Amino acid sequence: MYAKKKSYPLLKNLISNKISCLQLLIEEKRQKMKKISFLLILILVFSSSLCSEEIRLNILFTNDIHGGIDAVPATFINPEFPPPLGGGASAAAYIKYVRKQATEKDEPVLLLDAGDFFQGHPIGTMTNGEAVIKYMNMVKYDAMTIGNHEFDAGYERLKKTLSLAEFPIVCANIVLKESGEIIPEAVPYIIKDIQGVKLAIIGLCTEETPMMSFPAHIEGLEFLPVSETAEKYIKEVKDKGADLILVLAHLGIPYDVKSAYQRDIVEGHINDQDRYWPDNAIHLAYKVKGIDLLFCGHIHVGYKKPWEEPNNHTLLFQNYAYGSNIGHVIIKIDEETKTISGYEVPAYIDGDLLTLFTEEFIPDIDIKKKIDSMQAEAEKGMGDIVGEAVIHLSRGVGAQSLIGNLVMDAMLEETGADFSFLNLGGVRDDINQGPVTYRDIFDVLPFESQIVTIDISGALLKKIIEIRVSYGHHGLRVAGGEVVYNKTLPNFQRVTKLKIAGEDWEPDKIYKVVTTDYLMQGNAGLTILTEIPQSQITYRYTIIRDALANYFRKHKLVTSQIDNRWKQDDTSLPTETISDYNKKNTTSSK
Repeated sequence: MYAKKKSYPLLKNLISNKISCLQLLIEEKRQKMKKISFLLILILVFSSSLCSEEIRLNILFTNDIHGGIDAVPATFINPEFPPPLGGGASAAAYIKYVRKQATEKDEPVLLLDAGDFFQGHPIGTMTNGEAVIKYMNMVKYDAMTIGNHEFDAGYERLKKTLSLAEFPIVCANIVLKESGEIIPEAVPYIIKDIQGVKLAIIGLCTEETPMMSFPAHIEGLEFLPVSETAEKYIKEVKDKGADLILVLAHLGIPYDVKSAYQRDIVEGHINDQDRYWPDNAIHLAYKVKGIDLLFCGHIHVGYKKPWEEPNNHTLLFQNYAYGSNIGHVIIKIDEETKTISGYEVPAYIDGDLLTLFTEEFIPDIDIKKKIDSMQAEAEKGMGDIVGEAVIHLSRGVGAQSLIGNLVMDAMLEETGADFSFLNLGGVRDDINQGPVTYRDIFDVLPFESQIVTIDISGALLKKIIEIRVSYGHHGLRVAGGEVVYNKTLPNFQRVTKLKIAGEDWEPDKIYKVVTTDYLMQGNAGLTILTEIPQSQITYRYTIIRDALANYFRKHKLVTSQIDNRWKQDDTSLPTETISDYNKKNTTSSK
């Protein structure tokens, strides 16, 4: 017989409770797993947004080439033993290398120039810029804007040169006075498709151009305010779907950008009613919102890293001049948001500027042959020796320098004048000790300015000097006299001593003074010169560099010295004659 089954109610309750607890644990676990899965999804989504695809845009940039596509020694590094620079041929080799590397990595490349391709090295000047445009075609520039020196041979001549360009000329603020339309040689902007991102490139030229050009050379043209023009076209390109804005501007970043920003923006001098100079690059970046990248020119100083405008966070780039460098920066663009996420420079360079030493950047053979051929044609006779420099004739800084004083002495001798003056920027290079060629003379005086003599009173001559030592002006290069001034005195009353031809000046005496036709057009702030009657002006039709070449030919062995012709002395007081004159003739005009 089978035994009767026993009943265990307590055990059944325990088992039932265990099962319920287990079910609760399983449900709790399931809910936790749901939360974890949801968190994992969030993390993955967030991570994917952080790791979204990135476009790496290579931008190669130049500015202020000034004809510098030829190979030259880097005298700015070492005048005695200058390392050779490869010029355009070395730049071409690097451009080719970057494009090859970028193609392999599926990275886009842009090659841009911010103006002043013309005037400087003979190959640029003697061909009216045509050789430089032909070179730019060879290396396939993507865009260029217009600089003020493009007008040095006149607008009519510039038209012919720009017609050779196989790439767009972007410039939004140079218009025809009659119609208000942008000059036919340029477009205000282009929009490039960069792997699905629309990048607008707007061009601008400095408003200073009319202040730095012969009026006849820009006749019929108007240079519109850069900030208002930029705002207008930024709106237009955004309406057309532009994601990013790049401005290619012949506007300079100042030499000391931090102090300039402090003075002009932080301290508010940008709003001064009597501000003489129009907007530069930092003014534009501050005033105009929406500019992502600003590639600059006009002021010949390079920045190894971009300067970021503190308010609008625009990145500003600027290269050195005369073809000695090329810039290269990689802009990182977020593919999803189509915004700039950062930038970097190639790992093998320090900063975004490369000095084109031939040992580091071996010149492209084909490009070099073509440049050499154009150079040989442009420079016929420029290797002829005109004399010898006994010492190194340095340009230095300030109103007095060995080469600057020599140029002024040459102008006096060429004309037999009593006094000579010239703007500081008219002298552009040193002359090394030893034999001097006409090409050396050209490097010092590359512009086509002609010398002019004027018969003016001592009173007017003093006014001219006062203008150039008042406000923030930095003076003149002079010869034939002695000038002492005190910057602590009131504007237009700062000259404390003035001698001409060894004698104290006389307000009513008529002096023969030599200068250039460039200054006679009212440039460098000397609008007072435009008021001189034609009967008092004699045009010599001699280019200023020919006067210097003639000086070398005559003297054979040439030297120079720093003397007492120009001096700042902030302790000096006016002589009785000048003091009396100042009391009667105080002026507040610039």
